[in-house]
Amino acid sequence: MSARTPETTGLSAAQGLWLVAEREIGSKLRSKAFVISTAILFVGALALVIWAGFSAANSSGTPVAVTPDAAQYVATAQGLDITEADDRAAAEALVESGDVDAAVVGDTASPLGFSVIADTSVPTQLLLQLAQVPPVELLNPDEGNAALGYIAAVGFGIVFLLAASLFGGTIAQSVVEEKQTRVVELLISAIPVRVLLGGKVIGNTILAVSQILILAGIAIVGLTVTDQGALLQGLGEPIAWFAVFFLFGFILLASLFAAAASMVSRQEDIGSTTMPITMLVMAPYFLVIFFNDNPTVLAIMSYVPFSAPVGMPMRIFLGQAQWWEPYLSLAILIATCVVAIVVAARIYQNSLLRMGGRVKLREALAG
Repeated sequence: MSARTPETTGLSAAQGLWLVAEREIGSKLRSKAFVISTAILFVGALALVIWAGFSAANSSGTPVAVTPDAAQYVATAQGLDITEADDRAAAEALVESGDVDAAVVGDTASPLGFSVIADTSVPTQLLLQLAQVPPVELLNPDEGNAALGYIAAVGFGIVFLLAASLFGGTIAQSVVEEKQTRVVELLISAIPVRVLLGGKVIGNTILAVSQILILAGIAIVGLTVTDQGALLQGLGEPIAWFAVFFLFGFILLASLFAAAASMVSRQEDIGSTTMPITMLVMAPYFLVIFFNDNPTVLAIMSYVPFSAPVGMPMRIFLGQAQWWEPYLSLAILIATCVVAIVVAARIYQNSLLRMGGRVKLREALAG
C-alpha cells in the first residue's frame, strides 16, 4: 500500500496530528476504568497531602539552641522550641548531646549574619522557618538521616513509574489493537504513518502531563489548606522541574513503546518487544529508592535521559545541583528524544503493516 501524504488526503500534518491525538484522548476519557482509577488517584493524593500537612502542623516544636547574637533571626519563627545558649561552644555542646536538633549561631563570615549547626542532618522545619537559607555546618555529615530525601524519592519515583507505565502500555495496546482489527489500514489511507505515530504520542502525552499538573495542583491546595506555605515554597522548584523533565521523558518513552508494539500483531506478544522499555521505566524508580542518599548515583541518573526526570529533581530538592545542571541535563534529554523519535518513526513505518509473526528489529530498521 502506498504511503499517503497531506497533499493527497486533503489534511495538513497539523490537522492529522490533532485528529489522532483527539481520538486517543477521547478513547481514554470514555473509559470508565481510566476515569475511576484517575479519580481514586487524585482523591488519595489529596488525602495524603492534607494528612501530612496537618501532621506537620500539629507536631511538637523543633528543639533549637540559639545564641544571643542570633536571636533576632528566629524571633518570628514558628514551630520551634528555643533553648538559649551562651555562645557557639555551648550551642554545639547542646547539639552533640542531643538536647536540641540544631543550633542557630551568629556568624560574621556568613552574608546573612548567622549559620546553622546540626549533628547529622538539618531539621527541615527550621530551614523552612528562616527567611533565607544560611550556611549549614554538620558535625557528623556521614551519619545523616535521609528520611526526608527518601520520602521525596518515593514521590518522584512512583509518580514517574505509574504515569509512564500506564500511558506507555496504553499506546502499545492501542497500536496492536489497530493492527489486529485492520483499522490501521484505514487510518494510514487517510494520513501518513508518521502523523499517526505523532498523534498517538501527543494525545497520550497530553493526558500524562495533565495528570502530573493536576497532582501538582493537589499538592498546592493541600499544603495551602494545612497552612504549610513554607514547605510548599521549598518543594516548588523541584516539582516544576519534574514536570518539565517528565514531558520530554515521556515523549521519549512513548515513541519507543509505539515502535516496539508495531513489531507484533497480537496483544499477548506485546511484552516480548516492550519489556526492555518497561525495564527502562522501572529502573529509575528502584535506583532512586535505593540510592537516594548517594550523590554519585543521583548525579549519574540526572544525566542519563531515561532516569533524568527522577534524578535531576531529586538533586534539586536535596540542594546538590548547580544552577546550570538542570539546563544541561534537559538539553541532553531533548537531543536524545529527537533521536528516539526518528528511530521510532522508522521502526513504526516499516513494521505497522506487517502481519503475522514478530518483526525483527534489524528488519524494522532496514525497512
